[in-house]
Amino acid sequence: MINSVRQTVLSVLNKNNYGYISPSDFNLFAKQAQLEIFDGYFKELNQVINAENARMSGTEYADLNKGVREAIDIFSRTADLALVADNTFRVPTPATTGDDYFLINKVLANGVEAERVTHGKITLLNSSLLTAPSVQYPAYTLEGDLLTLFPNTIDTQGDVSAQYIRYPLDPQWTYVTLANGEPVFNQSAADYQDFELPIEDEPRLVYRILQMAGMSIREGDVYQYANAEEAQN
Repeated sequence: MINSVRQTVLSVLNKNNYGYISPSDFNLFAKQAQLEIFDGYFKELNQVINAENARMSGTEYADLNKGVREAIDIFSRTADLALVADNTFRVPTPATTGDDYFLINKVLANGVEAERVTHGKITLLNSSLLTAPSVQYPAYTLEGDLLTLFPNTIDTQGDVSAQYIRYPLDPQWTYVTLANGEPVFNQSAADYQDFELPIEDEPRLVYRILQMAGMSIREGDVYQYANAEEAQN
């Protein structure tokens, strides 16, 4: 999809001799556009849920909730968390799970979902035998990139896993340079990375990249065109 998006962007820019964006600039714009659309999924999901509650949402092919959730689920992962010390584990990171997490949906301690609590609440819970977390009803606190599990007997590598939503990988339009200096798409490059968004988001990617390209080359017409097309879409 990334080559199709780039060719469309260049076609719009070249149509009226607005200018040219280099592969490096395109990759920067592509990364930002993908992140903006990815972040927008969660706002869209909230709007769709509100529409459902107001009985303004359809079913089957008109079920917008399903479409947004499927787009988000592309980035869903489940992985064991790395033990740091005692009953403390590290959240998903590129160094531990290979992913940079956006949000943690659930934490599982030996297959049992743990409840997230504040530092103030965990002190109160632990102070009573009746409310203290147990193996059947575990809890955790989050501080920075560290998760602390309770009870503190949850202290072994492999005890804790998390289901989380990761950030999309940075798109990379890779190329080889011909003798005349023209870059040609090279999908076999080691650092090639396509967009991870669904194919139906290709128009939105084009509009977002055109908006940034318009600002970069100081062409207000490009920005206005892309903004109007995105709004209409």
